[in-house]
Amino acid sequence: MVEQNFRIGLGYDIHKLAADRELIIGGVKIPYEKGLLGHSDADVLVHAIIDALLGALAMDDIGTLFPDTDDRFKDADSLLLLKKVYDKVQAQGYWINNIDTNIIAQEPKMMPYIPQMKSVLAPLLGLDKMDISIKAKTKEQLDAVGGKLAIEAHAIVMLERIGVN
Repeated sequence: MVEQNFRIGLGYDIHKLAADRELIIGGVKIPYEKGLLGHSDADVLVHAIIDALLGALAMDDIGTLFPDTDDRFKDADSLLLLKKVYDKVQAQGYWINNIDTNIIAQEPKMMPYIPQMKSVLAPLLGLDKMDISIKAKTKEQLDAVGGKLAIEAHAIVMLERIGVN
């Protein structure tokens, strides 16, 4: 197999909004009447980034690595899962060149929290905040997200082989 200098991965996640849960997106607690339902903390943005990282190297997906049938991951901090995955990526000889993401939510508004999300994610991944794009979108009141029943996220990452010019 020929080693590739660059790899691109695409990730996606969606979680249902539910009462009695904290809303955590991009590692940031966002004040809202509902949170995301999931086995872990259900951080859709971090989950999408994890799947993008894994996809770039054709590794298992987040559900295979951290199954919802395993109590070790019950209410897990998704940032810790992201760190474990990024350690695997680096062990394969790659580092993140850049990340581009979308958070899709009808409510609450995400824009005020994006700078804090970047401040959480950048040092964890050894990146400058300028290497992480986080955009906020709505669904214009269409589908489950537009109906305030769920929040979704998309992520794409570019990996570069360490030590290659």
